[in-house]
Amino acid sequence: MRLDKFLKVSRLIKRRTLAKEVCDGGGVEVNRRPAKAGTEVKPGDVITLKLGNRWQTIEILATPENIPADRAKEIYRVLAEGRDDTGNA
Repeated sequence: MRLDKFLKVSRLIKRRTLAKEVCDGGGVEVNRRPAKAGTEVKPGDVITLKLGNRWQTIEILATPENIPADRAKEIYRVLAEGRDDTGNA
């Protein structure tokens, strides 16, 4: 499955076009390598997603074509998350 589609199906990013922009802008790594929207992902891959000053690292558990919104969190597991605060106001 394409990375941008996984991010949309998992509801980590709400729209596929936004997922593509984030990926192509360098905000996503797959298995510690920078990834573009078309990167193929599979169960077991680890994604680090950076949005603004927030980041989240997840492991893919499944790659269904579609899943109900209330079950979206079942296809990944959060490994770590945090904020990159610089201390500047």
